Amino acid sequence: MTEQIDRVFPLMEHENYEAGADIIREGEQNGRVLFIISGRVAVVKKGLTLIEFREGETVGEMEVLDMQPAAASIRALSPVEVASLSHNALHEVYKEDAKTFAIIMMNLARDLSRRLRKMDDRAVEESPYNEWS
Repeated sequence: MTEQIDRVFPLMEHENYEAGADIIREGEQNGRVLFIISGRVAVVKKGLTLIEFREGETVGEMEVLDMQPAAASIRALSPVEVASLSHNALHEVYKEDAKTFAIIMMNLARDLSRRLRKMDDRAVEESPYNEWS
């Protein structure tokens, strides 16, 4: 695993944001996945905060995978440090080491799957059509 990290780390960019800053803006092109190194962020869609993420979590995966504009804004709730991997950097990883690329993509897919399951559970709990309520 150290070998894969050594390949990817030089391709990553490191950024810092102050509390209140929009790291990603809804509707704009993003093209990078961000790994939160420290701090907390909110996912905001049409002015509504959907969820918060913190250190160790990722944001921006959807836009890297489907290459569409950002589905929501990512706003810093505290000072935030991130490491990002752009779509172009991921393409470089793919060209140089397909195994490492596959590991990255599988982990991004797992994160998205976990989030989708949580959102499904939340939607059912809040549904007025929930027969079990």
